[in-house]
Amino acid sequence: MLNPHLIEFPKMGNPEIGYISVVEQNTLVPFEVKRLFWTYYTPESIVRGRHAHHKTEQVLIAVAGRITVTTELSDGTIQIFRLENPNVGLYVPPHAWHTMQYSHAAVQLVLASDVYNEDDYIRSYTDFKEIWQSK
Repeated sequence: MLNPHLIEFPKMGNPEIGYISVVEQNTLVPFEVKRLFWTYYTPESIVRGRHAHHKTEQVLIAVAGRITVTTELSDGTIQIFRLENPNVGLYVPPHAWHTMQYSHAAVQLVLASDVYNEDDYIRSYTDFKEIWQSK
């Protein structure tokens, strides 16, 4: 099973005309994208996320602003990622508890491996530790 890691997407262009980055199916993102969503205007004092998934994989991209993502695996491994380049995404596997804090102007794009299903969410930290330590 993959652990949280950064993915650098192609960055084409130059400062005079701007840039474009592209995600194509079956390249760089290790799953089929079935859902896209984005978050924005999140107050800097708010910590979002605070969950893990049973099955859903995600790639988080700060298309604007800065997002600090903290991931924790059931073995206690904690990683902190600072997303602030729109051509860099963070792969978050289903077994990673994760939280996000945003700069006020941050816009986060999320590529998800599955459609929304509340039953896929592990919202209790205690449950997260119990479920993933037993696997």
